Amino acid sequence: MSIRHGLLALLSRGPRYGYQLRVEFEASTGATWPLNIGQVYTTLSRLERDGLVAPCGADEQGRAVYTITEAGRTELERWFSTPVAQDDRPRDELAIKIAMAVAGGDVDVAEVILTQRMATMRALQELTQAKRAATGGLAQRLVLDSLIFKAEAEQRWLDHCEAVSKEKKNA
Repeated sequence: MSIRHGLLALLSRGPRYGYQLRVEFEASTGATWPLNIGQVYTTLSRLERDGLVAPCGADEQGRAVYTITEAGRTELERWFSTPVAQDDRPRDELAIKIAMAVAGGDVDVAEVILTQRMATMRALQELTQAKRAATGGLAQRLVLDSLIFKAEAEQRWLDHCEAVSKEKKNA
């Protein structure tokens, strides 16, 4: 997720200070994408530099408060109206690992797949437990659902990799 756009979305609800943005970002994503406070303030500085947010004073405790600008609202609308392209996502390290294992010839592909399958199953169990325990509302549930669906898809893909590598081995 774009931290930049996530912070803009939170600021579109009203002025906030850095720590507040961090807490709300993590609550909205079910704490699946933790942010450190330095990351928040670095992003706020860049957003301010780009004219997308502006400082609007300090709260009663002296914390710098930021607000979204018109340019920030326009950028946020653009982001929400633009689909995320497949090639905009980071490289899939697991796909690369399996491909290299298969291409390498001297790697036990079945063992690589089994190791990943066990890790993915553990992650799926943890995500399912987190979903049951979630109290963060719809946004948190949707993030957890997305992660669960991705883990389930990864399990299906690992089944496919295993079947294809067995076919190749037996051919």
